[in-house]
Amino acid sequence: MIRCLIVDDEPLARDVIRRYISEIPTLQLAGECANAIQAFTALQQQPIDLIFLDIRMPQLNGNDFLKALKNPPKVIFTTAFSEYALEGYELDVVDYLVKPIPFERFLKAINKAYHFTDPKAAARPVADDKRSESFVYFRVDRKMIKVMLGDILYIESMKDYVKIFTTGAKIVTKQSISSVEEMLPEPDFIRIHRSFIVSVQKITSYTQELLEVNKTELPIGKLYRNEVMKVLDYKHANLKQR
Repeated sequence: MIRCLIVDDEPLARDVIRRYISEIPTLQLAGECANAIQAFTALQQQPIDLIFLDIRMPQLNGNDFLKALKNPPKVIFTTAFSEYALEGYELDVVDYLVKPIPFERFLKAINKAYHFTDPKAAARPVADDKRSESFVYFRVDRKMIKVMLGDILYIESMKDYVKIFTTGAKIVTKQSISSVEEMLPEPDFIRIHRSFIVSVQKITSYTQELLEVNKTELPIGKLYRNEVMKVLDYKHANLKQR
């Protein structure tokens, strides 16, 4: 469970983040603060894993507040001013959300936060183990569905929706394939076509035009072919050396 603190001087902005947090089972709202001074007190009273932090606030802005913390929790900036993004990343924040924040973009930030806040993930030395135990959430109807990365075979785009094919099920979610691509770890998943992303570990055979995953043939797009061949030929060469 990730314990979250909302720090924002705008009540409506806090309402949005609170509602989004309530929809994700692994997030717990630990408190809300209208300014950085209140946030200092909240951090002293209880452990916090993740702060949703506005930047432009009275008395002390979000950047200065974060700089003043000795051992800060992980932070996702939430602001209406995109010009602060560069400084935010220099402060090693998890993500930077520009208001108004769509739920899809919020979910992408949370999936990034799991990798920062899960101590077990940081301690896993073996890539295969990390992949099999890591997960992402997808919104299906009104529920958040947890999907283990090691179970994903491939992903197919259908205009405004994507299908996630796993070893045990097929999941359909309203999301762009590009946003899903950003949620997945690049070494383990590769875009092979404007409509397909595949798990590299689940590929059983390939040619210049096609590859096979779980007995399903998928096309390799011309625009993606060179990069796909680089990845697959590199994997093949490493296997031969073992």
